[in-house]
Amino acid sequence: MREIFINGRVFTGSEALESAFIVENGVFAYVGNTEDALSKKQAGDTVTDLGGKFVTPGFIDSHMHIINYGHALEICDLIEATGSIDEVVDALIAFKDEKKIPDGEWITGRGFNQDCFSGAKELPTRHDLDRVSKTHPISITRSCGHCLSVNTKALEMLKIDGTLPQPYGGQFDLDENGYPTGVFRDAAMDMIQSNFKTHTKADFKRMIERVVKVLNSWGITGAHSDDFCVFDKMNYEDVVSAYKELENEGKLTVRINEQSQFVNPEDLKGFLSKGYKTGVGTDLFKIGPLKLLGDGSVGARTAFLTGEYADQPGEKGLAIFTQAQLDELIEIAHLGDMQIAVHCIGDGVLDMVLSSYERAFALAPERDHRSGIVHVQLTRKDQLQKMSDMHLHAYAQTAFLDYDAYIVESRVGKALASTSYAFHTLKTLGCHVSNGTDCPVEIPNPLRGIQCAVTRMPLKEDIPPYNPHECMSVSEALNSYTAEGAYASFDENRKGTIREGLLADFAILDGNPFEVETKNIHKIKALKTYLGGKIVYEA
Repeated sequence: MREIFINGRVFTGSEALESAFIVENGVFAYVGNTEDALSKKQAGDTVTDLGGKFVTPGFIDSHMHIINYGHALEICDLIEATGSIDEVVDALIAFKDEKKIPDGEWITGRGFNQDCFSGAKELPTRHDLDRVSKTHPISITRSCGHCLSVNTKALEMLKIDGTLPQPYGGQFDLDENGYPTGVFRDAAMDMIQSNFKTHTKADFKRMIERVVKVLNSWGITGAHSDDFCVFDKMNYEDVVSAYKELENEGKLTVRINEQSQFVNPEDLKGFLSKGYKTGVGTDLFKIGPLKLLGDGSVGARTAFLTGEYADQPGEKGLAIFTQAQLDELIEIAHLGDMQIAVHCIGDGVLDMVLSSYERAFALAPERDHRSGIVHVQLTRKDQLQKMSDMHLHAYAQTAFLDYDAYIVESRVGKALASTSYAFHTLKTLGCHVSNGTDCPVEIPNPLRGIQCAVTRMPLKEDIPPYNPHECMSVSEALNSYTAEGAYASFDENRKGTIREGLLADFAILDGNPFEVETKNIHKIKALKTYLGGKIVYEA
């Protein structure tokens, strides 16, 4: 049986919208106009009148953290605690009381952003969190995921004081007496998080199942997800098995491209020796690139710069790896026939990664590697040209502009800010640019990112556009969330576009991004989401 969809506004990659399509055996059998579609009707076919509704290919978030998001949904949500440290404290107290957490057990939360506080824009310290409890260890992670704060009980329980050495690629802050303030950044966060409870495969399955339903509700049918290093002492085989079991149970309703993170060469070699590499798997779960974490974030001032932070002289941020370590990991992956995607936010770490890519590509140059840069935020013109010359993919998060547009120039200075978040420039240089949210850093609503890509402004639109010459058109922004996400996983001939012969992954929306005011694009909702022609979400 086939299903014929008519009288729609169907996005197939350009502003020239079609009106109809036919789905048969999970793929698009015809795409065109309503009259022709109806002329192909056969006995047993069903007809769905779209009533002028907008239809997009299923959205593909090309960089997020599904298990991490699932975990974030189970701990204290601090995203709305935007006014002050007092609001953060109040939210944690309410969470502690609601969950009736016994003394001595961890209270954890995520999502605060001190830059949004109305008063002092300082990171919470141990003294602030001591107001929540002196009998529970407490750890809360900033929205970016690159720094956290703990209370005094946590420090005492873990025997952390000012005599401990600072870890490479991380830092814990000290007060005037040389005692930890409770703030831990990047690699130093492991000193805290390695003491949390060990999660099981059953935990992973529960988290994944919950998250894919949320993603479907936003019209998302594909996600490139970084899941192997969410918690300390994780076994990546448990993650792979969790996804495969959910697929076999019919509960995996988002197509997953696993951004496989490893931090040391031996683990990566062991992974490759088992036959894992980019492309291994099925249409619902497969191995994607090696994922590396190069530096921190702009908001936490841990993105690694070549110069200094304009608002914190002497501070350059943190590089997670040495040049030699990056060289080795990227060479192993590239020679092992594996795609690579490296988190680079600062221009300093981007220099390091471009050098490693250049070295590895020279060893095996004749490959459609599609390796790339995740975030690609703070950039110089020479780096953008190098990315083009090496055919690197850009994994953008245009939704970051909802916050970063307020701070980037004050953080890094006018010169670097003027050539950063340069997603249109990258496209004009010939790079492929996909889009995503880095969820749980941002909520996984694709329309927020599409609006920010088009306007280059925060959703409030209360400041002028940031580098408006880098705006995307609506078509470009939609493609960045659909076709370009498919290209990033070598799937452009399998999904990502409403085209004959491709998987019938699509969403019906309650608004048309080409027709609504740009300031309202983020308010558009999914009415129905289809995966392989089957409904997986209905409002």
